[in-house]
Amino acid sequence: MANTPITIEVDAEAAKVYACSSPEDQKKIQLLLSLHLRDLTLKPRRSIFEVMDELAAEAEANGLTPEILESILRDEE
Repeated sequence: MANTPITIEVDAEAAKVYACSSPEDQKKIQLLLSLHLRDLTLKPRRSIFEVMDELAAEAEANGLTPEILESILRDEE
């Protein structure tokens, strides 16, 4: 499959990291971005509520309870 160049905007730090990377690392970054873009377009879009439910279920599966979350949030204040 032939490669086609595109232009995307990224934050200054990401641009700096890419520019300072070796040609080999730049190729790896390009491949990862290409795969990620393709993945994003092939997956069905989910609503924010579906994403939030998935994150909540994962947090709960990892032991995060409402009480622990409240304690963490209280400590942040």
